[in-house]
Order: sequence, then structure tokens, then C-alpha cells
Amino acid sequence: MAAGVDALGLVGAMPSGPGVIDDKTAAEIARATPPPVATFLLTSREAPDDVVAHVLDVGPTAVQLVRHVDVAVHEALARRAPHVKRVQVIHVEGPASEGLVERYAPHADAFLLDSGSPDADVLGGTGRAHDWEVSARIVAASPRPVFLAGGLRPDNVAAALARVRPFGVDVCSGVRTDFVLDPVKLDALVRAVRAS
Repeated sequence: MAAGVDALGLVGAMPSGPGVIDDKTAAEIARATPPPVATFLLTSREAPDDVVAHVLDVGPTAVQLVRHVDVAVHEALARRAPHVKRVQVIHVEGPASEGLVERYAPHADAFLLDSGSPDADVLGGTGRAHDWEVSARIVAASPRPVFLAGGLRPDNVAAALARVRPFGVDVCSGVRTDFVLDPVKLDALVRAVRAS
């Protein structure tokens, strides 16, 4: 928060990627985070009841669904945790990813474009950029705000913002050194975003 971020990512259990914290720690951080800073719970759970339980246990202001879940998950969250914003991740694996916006737009509050590969159980934190041309088309077509993730670093975030024009960015591995959050990289990234 001292670096000036607008949101904190609370990474739940994942099959891949850095930054995972246990749910108890995530809940403590969510409770201690003052407004207007948002807390995003990243969950890889898929069953509606499991996702709702995860959200209610941690108490974030938003949940980031890192799998291409059934819309029943969104419906369950809307009923049982209506105060929590729903961010649907779309893993940009090519032009076919563009069709997912239409599928989720009636249910999600926002989208996040990332460089995962759900079929290989890679759900983010790869440090790899995806095709920003596809991302730019998704942003232009989306009726919801779109965040950009995937391989963003202090040295490329300005170019990504200029090309894709997202609502915001989400960064994990690009601000880490040896898998640990690096305050120097984080500060450089926030300054680059604000300058853009």
C-alpha cells in the first residue's frame, strides 16, 4: 500500500505460480486493509459451493476466478456474497479467447486477461506476456472493465497500457525477485503506471 497500489491480490492455493498465501493470512490481510484499497481473492476452486465458502472465509472485496468456471459459480456468488465483486479471468491463448467475453459478460463485474493455460493447469504467475493484439480487441469489445496481467514488468507496462488500454493492471511475478515481492520493482512499476 505504501507503493500506492489500488488493490492487493490474495493468492489462494494454486497449481502453479508464485505468491500463494494461506487462507488465514489472506483473511487477516483483508480485514486489515483500509478503504479505498481493494482486496482481490484469487481462487482456483471450481464448484459453486467451494468458491462461495472460500470467499466467505477470506472476506475480500473482490474475487478473481482464475479458471474458466461454469456461470453457476457467478450466480452462486451473486446470491450468497452479493457485496463481493466478481472478476473473471480469461486466459488469452489466441483469438478464440475473445468469445469468452460474451459468455461471462452477463455475470462478471470485470475481466482480467492473463497468460495461463487452463488445460495444462497453469493459471497465472507465468511471467509471460500474451498477444496484446488479442487483448486490445477484447478490451475494445468488452461491456465490462478489463484488467491486464501476464508478463508485465516496470520496463514493459507503459507499452502494454498504450497498446491494450485496460482499466488497470495486475502484476505478480514481474515485481518479484527469487519469488519474493521486491519493493524496488514494485515502486518502479507503480511509477511507470502512474506516468502512463
